[in-house]
Amino acid sequence: MFDRVRARLAQLGDPQYAAEPAVGLFVDGPNVFRDEFDVDLDDLRDAARDLGRVGVIRLYLDEHATPGLIQAAEARGFEVIVTSGDVDVKLAVDATAFAGDGTIDRLAIASRDTDFKPVLEHAGTVGIETIAIAPGSYGRSDALRNAADEAITLEPEP
Repeated sequence: MFDRVRARLAQLGDPQYAAEPAVGLFVDGPNVFRDEFDVDLDDLRDAARDLGRVGVIRLYLDEHATPGLIQAAEARGFEVIVTSGDVDVKLAVDATAFAGDGTIDRLAIASRDTDFKPVLEHAGTVGIETIAIAPGSYGRSDALRNAADEAITLEPEP
């Protein structure tokens, strides 16, 4: 599974590309795409690109996700993972696996859910830089922000 990601990141012959840290962005869709937050898929992708070269960009959704959201995410380069249960478990397992196998240098989790605090803490113990991305000031988790090396808050456009 990770060989495909490693091959995509390798891009031999481009030293500047190789010098940038590889970023893995994992988005907790049900917690980020809520009516009270005006989060845009492009803003999430841009936030990941600002952190380095994006190697993994995943949006986790439950079975209630609209086809329009799935199509929009795929059109913007997200790998969409739809689960029949709680997305938190799948996202946490995947993010922990990527942090542990050397595929990424930076782990960014977009959520307001404190369930991901242990993932950020574990990634930090294995030398991965961690970033907590909040869907807005109202949606920010202090526990995630404090567990991460860096915190980003997405603010709605004025």
